[in-house]
Amino acid sequence: MSTTTDPRLIDVEFWRLPLHERMAGIAEMREVAPFVEASFANPLTGVTESFRVVTRYDEVVEISKRPKDFCSGQGAVSIPDMPAEALDFFGSFINMDDPRHARQRGIVARSFTPRQLQGVLDSVETICTEVIDGFCEDGEVDLVQALSQPFPLLVICDMMGIPRSEFDTVLEATNVILSGGDPEFMGDGDPMMALFEAGMRLTTLMNDLAEERRANPTDDLTSKLVHNELGEDMLTPGEVAPFFILLAVAGNDTTRTAISHGVNLLSQNPDQRQAWLDDVEGVAPTAVEEIVRVASPVTFMRRTVTHDLTLSGTDLHEGDKLVLLYGAANRDPRVFDDPESFDVRRDPNPHVGFGGPGPHFCLGAHLARREVSVAFRQLLTRLPDIEVAGDVVPLDAQGIPLVGGIKRLPVRFTPSAPVGG
Repeated sequence: MSTTTDPRLIDVEFWRLPLHERMAGIAEMREVAPFVEASFANPLTGVTESFRVVTRYDEVVEISKRPKDFCSGQGAVSIPDMPAEALDFFGSFINMDDPRHARQRGIVARSFTPRQLQGVLDSVETICTEVIDGFCEDGEVDLVQALSQPFPLLVICDMMGIPRSEFDTVLEATNVILSGGDPEFMGDGDPMMALFEAGMRLTTLMNDLAEERRANPTDDLTSKLVHNELGEDMLTPGEVAPFFILLAVAGNDTTRTAISHGVNLLSQNPDQRQAWLDDVEGVAPTAVEEIVRVASPVTFMRRTVTHDLTLSGTDLHEGDKLVLLYGAANRDPRVFDDPESFDVRRDPNPHVGFGGPGPHFCLGAHLARREVSVAFRQLLTRLPDIEVAGDVVPLDAQGIPLVGGIKRLPVRFTPSAPVGG
């Protein structure tokens, strides 16, 4: 049997469980079959949405490597199809297939290499110091509000050249887009209207900035995307804002979630925290990868079957929706020894926390690694006894969240003095 069904997949309470409990349930599904079927009535359309969750590592990797058989551009990478006008608006090139995908990703990739982003990578250290300076004397804070939320978003805003005065605008809009329908962020109105309004706020902000940079270029990423000196292709005016929405949402919330889950994991595993404390620089590379593996901040991406085929003994049909469950793949015992254990020295660690191999592998993985590494090096050296001091509050998602976020994480630590100038 290669397919099964499990009602937990559409149970909102299941997706609000603590990480280890949720993953224990997913492990049960994974051992029954590589594909788990589910369906639900879409509250926005009234249409029944059917999909299959992909639970095992080999299948997630295989599907990721075959974009012609399992595409990203039909409907959405979210589970329900999105209106055509919303696809590019919210997803930029993650919702595209070649040749459109290759063109846009190629343009962005020219300005997104480690060499091109060296100034941004250097600024990560300065921004992290600034953010920790803001709360290091308090002794007790909500780490999401104090660090996990502002730090990566400030990096992105500075990288794009967005003034600090617009930080709250970007924060509020991105919280709506990746809230998973959490009422705290969505408000009482129509959910789709809230999403489009958030997208429009970011689009207006970015279009105004791009127009300014065309007239007065600087050395930020926005200027690089709207200018070229070599006759190379560049993003059209209509493509700049969707790319920024992708960057602000995906690049912010994933790193935010990795930092929050990482602090919680270290608090739950004091032996691993001590191992990292004993060799902060030496352990950091493997520890960062382990946080991404265990937390798997991006819960899923969807692919759509482009023609009838068979995979792992399962007959799939054109139009079938496959939901790649990265957290399930990252704990597959067929690939990872003792997969439920958090081991900061784990090596090798071929996780798919940045997506599977293929054209949609995370373009900003090197920046995310840098941000998580810097955040934990500074936390471990400046606030070495930091620990969780209360209940972890998950995102109040109304379904399977695209990013499995922590909304609040109370921590305490011995106060220390600011170090910034």
